[in-house]
Amino acid sequence: MKKLNAEVIAISTDTHFSHWMWKKTSPTVKNVEYPIASDPNGAVAKAYGVYLEDAGLAVRGRFIINPEGTVVAVEMLTPPVGRNVNELIRQLKALQAVASNPGKAAPAGWEPGKELIGTGVEFIGKY
Repeated sequence: MKKLNAEVIAISTDTHFSHWMWKKTSPTVKNVEYPIASDPNGAVAKAYGVYLEDAGLAVRGRFIINPEGTVVAVEMLTPPVGRNVNELIRQLKALQAVASNPGKAAPAGWEPGKELIGTGVEFIGKY
């Protein structure tokens, strides 16, 4: 994600021993180049509202935090459903595009290279 000017950190309620084993045995996890942190007591998961107290684990959550420290995008999925990395990248690019173009918005389904739209009252009903 460096070419997108973003940092990635994975955090799970698994122990660092479990992460080590995943890195050794999983065909996909072994290629992960970003840090994988352990949150065995669920403190981080609880702070982000993704901890399942009864199960003692976290649902799959993804958070995009802007450079000012504000959470600007959240996705939470039930444990058996995986996330879409392409959608994460699309959203990150959209957030970066609107951050560098005040008064503009990325409409639903916006893709990099497409035009942003205006957000003022003069644009109501034009899209």
